[in-house]
Amino acid sequence: MLFFNGDSQLSSKAKERGAFCLDGSLPGYHFHKGSGSGSKSWILHLEGGGWCHTVASCSSRAMTKFGSSNYFEKEVTFQGVLSSDPSQNPDFFNWNKVVIRYCDGASFAGRPEAEFKNETQLFFRGQLIWETIIDELLSMGMSDARQAILTGCSAGGLATLIHCDYFRDHLPKDAAVKCVSDGGYFLNVPDVLGNPTMRSFYHDVVNLQGVYKSLDQKCVAKTEPSKCMFPQEYLKNIRTPVFLVNAAYDYWQIKNVLVPTSADPDKSWAKCRLNIKECDAAQLKVLHGFRSSMMDAIGEFHQNKNGGMFIDSCYSHCQTVMRVTWHSPTSTRIENKTIAESVGDWYFNRQPVKLIDCPYPCNPSCYNMNFT
Repeated sequence: MLFFNGDSQLSSKAKERGAFCLDGSLPGYHFHKGSGSGSKSWILHLEGGGWCHTVASCSSRAMTKFGSSNYFEKEVTFQGVLSSDPSQNPDFFNWNKVVIRYCDGASFAGRPEAEFKNETQLFFRGQLIWETIIDELLSMGMSDARQAILTGCSAGGLATLIHCDYFRDHLPKDAAVKCVSDGGYFLNVPDVLGNPTMRSFYHDVVNLQGVYKSLDQKCVAKTEPSKCMFPQEYLKNIRTPVFLVNAAYDYWQIKNVLVPTSADPDKSWAKCRLNIKECDAAQLKVLHGFRSSMMDAIGEFHQNKNGGMFIDSCYSHCQTVMRVTWHSPTSTRIENKTIAESVGDWYFNRQPVKLIDCPYPCNPSCYNMNFT
């Protein structure tokens, strides 16, 4: 197997710009240079890893690789959409590839103004990290890009939507620039007890880290800013073409949005949360309801002629960065297409791609995670 590893580097411009991780260390990225026909094509991947919404949770995050470059791995394996192996990544294998490490706690959208009112020792510089690393990559050749994709998974998939138009606006006007959000379509739905768990969590993230200035300002002008963290709102105003990759039974959302531990005091969901095959009929009905909420939420985006989607019915999350889910003989398929083939068809305008799977358990090709 050809796995090319991107070497880790800390941002050279970060110190002068004040772009720091939560703990004040310098942010960084992993870079693998493109070659041949891909030398003027770029893929930027924004790493995911949740958010922190309180001083306490951000302080503990600052002692991990999600809050400090002191804990970054020296190199990471580039798989899936980041792979340099043409059999694993047929359309993008020879592009320049960058993984931007996630060491803030607000999808690269926190603002330093928020630090002072909390008198914390924490740095909320996600937006600055994003802008600084983009500047750095532009000076490393990305300013001549002919083709570019901004992608990311989970909190990085959300960050992809937040920063999609900024990315487009900083690249050549005639370059083909698009965004692929993977596992980032978080739903504004109540949990199984009826509590707005995710909405109140986002409300705390936005307030703690000053995120509202990084969100879509048209949205912020007319509603409570934390509502504008949800992709359903965000997609209404994005000008750049977007592709959504998401599992309709997204295990991160089922475990944290729909059935957080706070909503399962008697542990009746414990087995189902770990393995969808262990869910009973009543629980599956709730999960199908979650899928219906997702279908409703992407309904408007379905009309978007430049948009694309691959919404499978698997118990999965973040499917573009693993070979087994991106493009392999055993990958999840809809209408006999892998995610890689679907994204490629859409990016290169070979054909429109709006693929939505039938409900679980109808797709035998699903790669369902099992945490038991």
